[in-house]
Amino acid sequence: MNQPAFDLVADRHRRILELARQTGSVSVEALAAQLGVTPQTIRKDLNDLAARAMLSRVHGGAVVTSGVGNLDHATRAAVAAEAKAAIGAAAAGLVPDGASLFVNIGTTTEAVARALTGRRELLVITNNLNVVDILAPRDGVEVIAAGGRVRASDRAVVGALAMDFIRGFRVDYAVIGASAIDADGTLLDFDVEEVRVSQTIIAHARKVILVADASKIGRAAPVRIAGVDAIDYLVTDWIVPALAAACREAGVAVIETDPA
Repeated sequence: MNQPAFDLVADRHRRILELARQTGSVSVEALAAQLGVTPQTIRKDLNDLAARAMLSRVHGGAVVTSGVGNLDHATRAAVAAEAKAAIGAAAAGLVPDGASLFVNIGTTTEAVARALTGRRELLVITNNLNVVDILAPRDGVEVIAAGGRVRASDRAVVGALAMDFIRGFRVDYAVIGASAIDADGTLLDFDVEEVRVSQTIIAHARKVILVADASKIGRAAPVRIAGVDAIDYLVTDWIVPALAAACREAGVAVIETDPA
């Protein structure tokens, strides 16, 4: 006896959710190959799951998240890891030796820090203790850690003390991340305290480099950081046309590491 169609769909949805929760994200092509169905079927599955708020749809696939809570740090680090490494290298290439910079919270900003490990005469101010671990042992990089409350989930230093500390500097570059980017260029995140620190960093840097992989584009998050006009560079793996147009209008230089 053949299995009813609705059971097949439900089983496929359960498998998609299992795979997404293991890695934090899934792609249409990989799911189609793994589950033995067409990409069109997978797109419909992902749209159905997104409509039920079980996944968030992004170009080419979906991510595990909601509009009010972010993924844990380990899961975020696994999402688009190769893309983040390429983005980190490209962003690091914008920072010359001898520069001063903020490096903010986020797994993509941590990829930038890893790409800066061989540099000379850098001054790095950060509220990310993972960045401290990456850069503090390196010759040629002086690291200053912001003081304040440490968020246990990702070792980020947030709150009023961190903001007051950051106001004591004026640096050449800020390297920041965002949990979500609207197609109109609005930068978004999940935590109000984290956003306030990001806004303070932006205000105290001469040039702002936003690093974000394409899974962040079109994702939902409730707290506004800034408009795209607050940044000078967007470094990503690829960009959708609407966001590219918003960047052109705002004079933001876009660097795509994998435009295909």
